[in-house]
Amino acid sequence: MKTMPNILIRVLACLIATVSMFAITGCSTTPRAKPANVVDRTGGSYEPAPPGYYRVKKGDTLARIALDNGQAPRDVIAWNNLANPNQIEVGDLILVKPPAGSKSVVKPVVKTTTVDTSKSDTSKVKETAKSDTPVLAPTEMVAEPGIRLSSPAKGKITEQFSETTKGIDIAGKLGDPVLAAADGKVVYAGNSLRGYGNLVIVKHDNTYLTAYAHNSKLLVKEGDPVRKGQKIAEMGDTDSNSVELHFELRVNGKPVNPTPYLQQ
Repeated sequence: MKTMPNILIRVLACLIATVSMFAITGCSTTPRAKPANVVDRTGGSYEPAPPGYYRVKKGDTLARIALDNGQAPRDVIAWNNLANPNQIEVGDLILVKPPAGSKSVVKPVVKTTTVDTSKSDTSKVKETAKSDTPVLAPTEMVAEPGIRLSSPAKGKITEQFSETTKGIDIAGKLGDPVLAAADGKVVYAGNSLRGYGNLVIVKHDNTYLTAYAHNSKLLVKEGDPVRKGQKIAEMGDTDSNSVELHFELRVNGKPVNPTPYLQQ
């Protein structure tokens, strides 16, 4: 009678050991579920974008990508066959240069002296070109200002150009006119770029474009041709702490100080 408890104890101990062994073996051999694929939002896990492409980062919008690369948003949409430009994903490669054989949706506004001599007088064309905007080849980069801009608004410059501001700020009153600084075509009119409020972007040729931000009202739409001095918006304070015009000049997508380009 005294041996039964000992036997039972031994049996129970063996059972416990066996169960424990299977539990341990099961934990060590059963593959664990893989963790969810974590996207590196900093872009550090991606290879550098090849020439002519841009790698999408967190917070990007198609309009921002186009602006920073000196292109019209709808050109970028067309080059990439984007059905919905609002659904670009972090890590996507976006073509930001015209593919071979393509034509830019926004034709450069460039004066030329090439004429059909059978229909017009060459001397008159040359005379007109001299009195108008300086002639530039569509892809020409120049050391000195190659485009002359008129002032986009009347008022005091309250913020000068820097790497942070990317443009200049001109103070004014609510509703003051905002004017196109040069001939061109509107390639963006909206408010999807954070920090810019109601924004108009005008492309002047394949090199230069200008941006007009914080407007209270937009008077043009995408695709509209505009002339130098034309009223395109009204000054406001959208995405700004005060009524002002934030004005940028981009040369091949790069922000440059617009002051030297402004006609005195």
